[in-house]
Amino acid sequence: MPTAVQQTPSTITTLDNGLRIVVTSLPHSQAAALALWVGVGSRAEQRKTLGLSHYLEHMLFKGTESRPTAAEISSAIEGAGGTLNAFTTKEATTYWNRVPFDRLDLAMDVVTDSLRHSLLSEEEIERERTVIQQEIRRSHDEPAQRADQLLDEAVYGDQPLGWDIAGDLESVASVHRSHLVDHIAAWYQPANMVLAIAGNVDVAAATALAAEAWGEAPNAPLPARAAARDGMAPDRIRVETREIEQCNLAFGLRTFPRTDPDRYALTLMNSILGSGMSSRLFLEVRERRGLAYAVGSRLARHVDAGHLMIGAGVTQENVLEATDVILTEVKRLACDPVAPEELEKAREHAVGAYRLSLETATAHASRTGDDLLHEGRIRSIEEVVSSLRAVSADDILRVAQRVITPGNLAAVVVGPYEDGEALAAHAAI
Repeated sequence: MPTAVQQTPSTITTLDNGLRIVVTSLPHSQAAALALWVGVGSRAEQRKTLGLSHYLEHMLFKGTESRPTAAEISSAIEGAGGTLNAFTTKEATTYWNRVPFDRLDLAMDVVTDSLRHSLLSEEEIERERTVIQQEIRRSHDEPAQRADQLLDEAVYGDQPLGWDIAGDLESVASVHRSHLVDHIAAWYQPANMVLAIAGNVDVAAATALAAEAWGEAPNAPLPARAAARDGMAPDRIRVETREIEQCNLAFGLRTFPRTDPDRYALTLMNSILGSGMSSRLFLEVRERRGLAYAVGSRLARHVDAGHLMIGAGVTQENVLEATDVILTEVKRLACDPVAPEELEKAREHAVGAYRLSLETATAHASRTGDDLLHEGRIRSIEEVVSSLRAVSADDILRVAQRVITPGNLAAVVVGPYEDGEALAAHAAI
């Protein structure tokens, strides 16, 4: 029999086949959101067929036995006023939709049908291949996205975490129907999935609906997962010269796994450094020196790795000055404790941003599914808030000294800039 564990306000039920169902009741919502998280992304792929998870994400919207065309799938949800989409990350593929609260049965039927009864027709696979290759070309042509791609390569080196989620033109050209079918058979197992439901729904009824849809789905052993390797690429300074108006400047520092005890201190460190218009980077790089219109930092968190990213758009003549200013602020974090008033401001910013990020049913389905899939548990909102409030200046200083170390910095420029040696001389900590 399924076993259930009560959490406030979410209820987790595990079916006999290992599928975890989490339902979050939001009685005042007018929506029901459903997100099916599958524990496979680009880091589980082979280099020759890189982009396979992303390719399959596209294909599962292209027709099923009962809805043979993509239009019939989308119109089923949109005809009820809802929306549907999907996304692929390094570690997960997620299929979601959002409907009025009284149409949860439709949402469940569409996502179940798409994942369990997809046609994967050869004609659609060939048609979508061109679409995905155009998506890859667009990302390559967009300088900021290209800088992010190059930064991943520099931060992680030649391993799956350093490869692009969508693959490249050659790897996508190598994907065939048999690869997609084998990918489903290997990874789309109930024990490797989390079905998250949130909104104005009855917990028992929603759980029963999910159990009816997925309870008979078979299971099989999962393939082995390779651990992330330490260390950056040997060429961690990358310059890609382009005849455009602006240089896209990016820096990366390896951090640590998403469940590390220091993750909350890292969140506040990032908030202080580059999150928002009152952050150190924004105030120093833009407001005081006028070197960039946009500048900031953000975190990438993986099961066994992570990195801090810093980005700015600057003119060619300001690349080296901006590098010096940005890295001065980075190094200052590891030298001087954060003042009490700045820490309090960063803490309130992080807490407030976290609370405001959970305004919708879709956000709750995303939070609960993500946590349960990657961490095996759901952190309550108050647990996250209290953990952020508990971070001290000494904690931030310790984490900064843990991350900001010699050799742990990658730098990338995409734009009208050529002097990699000068960039390397300035990009040191």
